Amino acid sequence: MDNLVFSNFLHRPARTIVSILGISLGVLLIVFTTGLANGSIRERAVREGNVNAEIFVRPSGSVGMSGSASFRLPVSLADDFEKLDGVKKAVPFGQQTIEVSDSKTGERLIEGINIDEYSSVVGLGIKEGRKLSASGDEIIIDTGFQSQKNLKVGDTMKIWERDFKIVGTYEPAAGARVKIPLSTMQKQLGGEDKATAFLVKVNEGVDAETVAKAISDKFPQTQIILTKDLEELYMSAIPALGIFLNVIIGVAAVISALVILLTMYTTVTERTRQIGIMKSLGMSNANIAWIITQEALLISAFGIVFGIIFTITLRFLLSFVTTLEVDLDGLVITITILVGLLGGALGGLYPALRAAKLDAVEALSYE
Repeated sequence: MDNLVFSNFLHRPARTIVSILGISLGVLLIVFTTGLANGSIRERAVREGNVNAEIFVRPSGSVGMSGSASFRLPVSLADDFEKLDGVKKAVPFGQQTIEVSDSKTGERLIEGINIDEYSSVVGLGIKEGRKLSASGDEIIIDTGFQSQKNLKVGDTMKIWERDFKIVGTYEPAAGARVKIPLSTMQKQLGGEDKATAFLVKVNEGVDAETVAKAISDKFPQTQIILTKDLEELYMSAIPALGIFLNVIIGVAAVISALVILLTMYTTVTERTRQIGIMKSLGMSNANIAWIITQEALLISAFGIVFGIIFTITLRFLLSFVTTLEVDLDGLVITITILVGLLGGALGGLYPALRAAKLDAVEALSYE
């Protein structure tokens, strides 16, 4: 019976290959789209959390992680934070999302920093060029962003409808990829002597949650975020993302089922006479249905394997042209395999039942 399944599988190689590619498309749709969505969010969360500080302090009432907060916190709060037990350093900074034309999303997060204070906590090191001045229309970018955009020191970037000069590159990637002087951002957005947030570094051995509670109690106008919680916050900041990904999985399952249904239906029609011969030789309806189902599952299995290979290849190629991350999560791959096999089984169900119900005499006389 296994030889019969494989011979049927190879009987029409062109159609089999097209069917496998159809299943692969569904797998690619699930794994790549889900991986790209989760990977991009997780990559930003990792960068935001790579600031070597344990606590973010933002204005109370801040919503999401989009860089849309206004300049509401006085810069002088840094001194007040540093007076609390356990606080080693507090650094003000600004974050703003701006519209750009060279981004796939049409937006980019930028940060305004005092370079010396910020570097003392984050540990930024200038790799090329020089550090930011205290003011002026100049920027530094991380080396990953430089490679992605093919930029060099001395080039300009358009921010707020004017040119900012790239004066240096830095590592490690932490926070926004593009940083400008804090005073420049404050002046542009009307936030002189204010910041959108603070980084708070605690002393070694001190519990960050205890310090966070002390800040919250003494400064109720603030919102406290632990950097270790950033990934979870980013993932939950887009409530519709889970629904979107579930829809993608559902669509891919339907694609797989329809491809298998069409393939196996035409297969059963072509093999009507062959099925009649098998019935006349005493093969049961269940065995005939199982042969058709096995072939459907075999096509699905090959489609799943090639779909995952295509996804890994695309992920590899993407790494050369962009910093976007495609997160190949084991759970997502497991769900994809189950969805693909389920789609194959459902798609092959009707053709299998139709083959099993064929009348032997009519099948033998089929032309």
